[in-house]
Amino acid sequence: MAASEKDGTGSGRRPSHGDHTARRGRGGRAPKPGKHSAAWAMRSAAEQLKELLGRAPESVSAIKPTEEGWEADVEVLELERVPETSSVLGTYHVTLDEDGDLLAYERIRRYTRGQIDRRH
Repeated sequence: MAASEKDGTGSGRRPSHGDHTARRGRGGRAPKPGKHSAAWAMRSAAEQLKELLGRAPESVSAIKPTEEGWEADVEVLELERVPETSSVLGTYHVTLDEDGDLLAYERIRRYTRGQIDRRH
């Protein structure tokens, strides 16, 4: 079987990361370009930040679509201590393009796990 028949592109090349025809969403449907879910963006932000920092994110505390893609705030355990409430976490602001590729990140906050934000 020819490569173009295997990958369904008709071009004889393997689908790249950005080929929407190669990825299937729920129900076997291909996602619409630029129309990804917030859950997809959260996973993308967390996975790429983990690759860059070498530490697994604990959670995504904020996510919002932008005209260029997505912005997310990701919580990462930076220093594990005993007791656990004294462990240090960081909040990273992450910017993704519409394909889910990380464009930028910045640590915007550092805090202990036991710390509670006060309302003003």
